[in-house]
Amino acid sequence: MTLHGRITADIAAAIRSGAWPPGHRIPFETELAATYGCARATAGKAVQALVAAGLIERRRKAGSFVARPPIHAGVLEIPDIEAAIRARGRPYGFRQKSWRLRGAAGIPEAAALGETLLELSGIHLEDGRPFAFEHRLINLGAAPKAADVDFTRVSPGAWLLSHVAWSEARHEIAAVNPDLEVSEALGVLSSRACLAIKRWTWRVGVGITYARQVFPGDVLDLTATFTP
Repeated sequence: MTLHGRITADIAAAIRSGAWPPGHRIPFETELAATYGCARATAGKAVQALVAAGLIERRRKAGSFVARPPIHAGVLEIPDIEAAIRARGRPYGFRQKSWRLRGAAGIPEAAALGETLLELSGIHLEDGRPFAFEHRLINLGAAPKAADVDFTRVSPGAWLLSHVAWSEARHEIAAVNPDLEVSEALGVLSSRACLAIKRWTWRVGVGITYARQVFPGDVLDLTATFTP
């Protein structure tokens, strides 16, 4: 095995064994070079191989860190982000950014949601780090109690899934670059590849909610199993 291959294998083994959990800082290339008695370029080649494999991620001015494994969500399901993060033993949080009551005029996505809406936005957090940005509209005619919910304590999606039944849903999925608001909220560059999911839900023809969630491209996989 080449020396850079040995460095790559040692770090990968530490990550896969759990000795270095998600978020753990990888030694700087100069530190790896000193540990293995090699040139910095050799250590850099090993780190780059781990980045390409998706095991670690680089952060500007901070270094390299063990990457978070992506959450897998069914394409035809409505994922509960809070439940998915907690299911793998990670702390979850929701940071509300905006909240207001408004009419539906001038919002194309709200065409089926009635006249009185609750509009809010926020950031889903995993281990205190941004996981997804969400902008949501809730039809208060279909879910009037939503106006009294403290969404700093529970995420809007989790509350809706447990309190308001739905019978029909629609997804629109696209690869996007984040706009300024989203890039600042997620702490990513505007050139970062992200996954945007637009979702509408109805109950017997009555619109309940519209949501647009934007994820950094490496934190969520959409999966489905098909039969003939």
